[in-house]
Amino acid sequence: MSERTRWSQVRAADPAFADAVAARFDAGTNKVLATLRADGSPRVSGTELVIGERDVTLGMMPHSLKARDVVRDPRVAIHSPTLEPPADLTTWEGDAKLAGRLVPIPKPADQTGPDGLYFALDINEVVLTRMAESADELLVESWHLDRGRETRRVS
Repeated sequence: MSERTRWSQVRAADPAFADAVAARFDAGTNKVLATLRADGSPRVSGTELVIGERDVTLGMMPHSLKARDVVRDPRVAIHSPTLEPPADLTTWEGDAKLAGRLVPIPKPADQTGPDGLYFALDINEVVLTRMAESADELLVESWHLDRGRETRRVS
């Protein structure tokens, strides 16, 4: 398997940021996976994933449409569970996104479910969007292997 960007690299580069992103993904079971259909249009599907010490991994039923998409074109984006923001927006913890390529991996040893296709994410981008100290601005924090962490404020 060729070298890929792993979750452990994100965590090593910026532990607090990685913890905040992982917390957003752990806020609920169902995440949203965006894949590319054969005609290039987007497909969004529900998925579950595991953010482990080393990798972000997920599985799929082998004949599902999203699996066919990924086998054809492994580029994906994954959005954390969408939770209703609280009335006091300054306490909103935000949402997170991961983007990259899904790389096939063997079925994890601890996986007891049905056979399927299993993947690890080769990470291109990690994004955390949340409110700034005041509810007047969004903080958009992103991480890229070649640039590290960047923060933008959006009014």
